[in-house]
Amino acid sequence: MGNGSMERQPGSAGMMLRFLPLERAGRSGKFARRRKAVTASGAVLLAIYGACVYNWSGDTAPAIIAFAVIFVIAGGIAWFGVRTVEREQLAATQLRRHSLRLARRNSLLQSTIEHIGEGLSVFDSQGRLIAWNVRFCELLDIPPEIARGATLGDVLSLQMAHGDFGDAEPEAEVARRLDLFYRDVPITKERATAAGRVLQIRRCAMPNGAVLSVYSDVTEIRASERKLIEARSQAELASRAKGDFLANMSHELRTPLNAIIGFSEVISNELFGPIANEKYLEYIKDIHASSLHLLSIINDVLDMSKIEAGKVELAKDIVQIKHVISEVTRMIGERARGRGIELSLQLAGDDVAIWADERSVKQILLNLLANAINFSQPGSKVWVRIFNENSETAVLEIEDQGIGMNEEEQERALQPFGRAKPAMTGDYGGTGLGLPITKGLVEAHGGILSIESRAGIGTTVRIKMPREPKATMPLAR
Repeated sequence: MGNGSMERQPGSAGMMLRFLPLERAGRSGKFARRRKAVTASGAVLLAIYGACVYNWSGDTAPAIIAFAVIFVIAGGIAWFGVRTVEREQLAATQLRRHSLRLARRNSLLQSTIEHIGEGLSVFDSQGRLIAWNVRFCELLDIPPEIARGATLGDVLSLQMAHGDFGDAEPEAEVARRLDLFYRDVPITKERATAAGRVLQIRRCAMPNGAVLSVYSDVTEIRASERKLIEARSQAELASRAKGDFLANMSHELRTPLNAIIGFSEVISNELFGPIANEKYLEYIKDIHASSLHLLSIINDVLDMSKIEAGKVELAKDIVQIKHVISEVTRMIGERARGRGIELSLQLAGDDVAIWADERSVKQILLNLLANAINFSQPGSKVWVRIFNENSETAVLEIEDQGIGMNEEEQERALQPFGRAKPAMTGDYGGTGLGLPITKGLVEAHGGILSIESRAGIGTTVRIKMPREPKATMPLAR
């Protein structure tokens, strides 16, 4: 210790004392007088120490706060200490520094709160408003000068005066809300103010019984949502009206067209005698073919309308897919041969049956095979595969070596009246409803349609259908 050692004293709370010989700490004043008095008494002076205080954070406060005189009298050891005023001065200095740090932190915190876009308030357990920002005052229409020193009751009474709580009896309503304020936390709710704002309020409990409230102005968001809902409702009504009209007009549209088809067929077959001019016969056959094409288009439009309106009627039963495929390939086989395209049937050994409407299954197969043939080049091949995936699901695949599609074209092809390659409309014909109708019919059965395609290589359409009435398909990935 006599060498000026440095030690941390127990209970010093981050402070340490450095003891120095008094000669190094100062020789004047009462320190020198005490030393002289002791040595004059005949005692042996062993050491005189002063003390400097150091803060472990790095700050030093060198000040002599005490000294000790160690001397020997009659063989005993005695200690003598003198306390100086520098210790109180040090405490005052530390207090000022601590206060400045707190003030800086409070200023930073308040600046942060003010720059938050939401209104913010904190009421302590006694109902006193201890923290808030200007946005809070704006949203609740509270003058800032009133907020300072306000209580929860003051704020609620002011809101009551604004008409934010309706026509309830003021005192009773304020008392009720005071009672609920500290009990209904955490909570998120919305409230419309008398000024027309819609506020979202989020409250949560804080230490010591305080409650933090965050106010967000969601007026524009809710207005946009209402407009969106109204627009969607109007669009759905228009779509439903269109679907209802087309579905109900099926008889009116088909009846005259069927008459044209029937009469043109009778004339072209010369059932009531030969037609003298061959040109007339050529024209009547054109009328018959065009009428059939028009009927096909009308049927597609009506089918799509029924699907969109949710009015597809299905007479479900156990359907043997092999039997349906045989019928469909007979119907479309001539078209494939005429284009030089080979149809290859790869049917499972076991019978594959599904729970479906047979007429709809035929339409699904006809649409898919017609597309595969239409978009394939002469000399290419189209495969038809069926198999049972498991006890609940049967799979039907149509694969071709046609022009194929990229991902964007696949999405477009599945949209009503959409075409994978719009520029080729004249080359390939059609209404752009084949795939959307097929997808709608598959989904009406609780099935899943998926497409795998590569531009320039070909396309595979895969359909999964339930084998039993209660079977359900997993969601498509």
